[in-house]
Amino acid sequence: MSLLLEVLGMLGAGALLYAYAMLSMRKMSGDSLVYQLINLGGAVALMVNSAAHFAWPSAVLNLIWSGIGLLALWRLATTRPWRRRRLPDSP
Repeated sequence: MSLLLEVLGMLGAGALLYAYAMLSMRKMSGDSLVYQLINLGGAVALMVNSAAHFAWPSAVLNLIWSGIGLLALWRLATTRPWRRRRLPDSP
């Protein structure tokens, strides 16, 4: 179980760094669903790892980070017009 928690923490850190790098280099947008999912996944993974190591300041930080990510995803889901490709009407 310890190895799984360490791998989870490393993957979480990598996900957050990747998302931040892509945002900083303008390869992703903050409004991107992919960016928000990577960011949320990284925060949840680090939260679990931090809590398992009783690193409460980091765990709380990542809990709040996860909440912000969920709020951002909710905002994207409720305000972004999901455009479906429509087929032309038949004559």
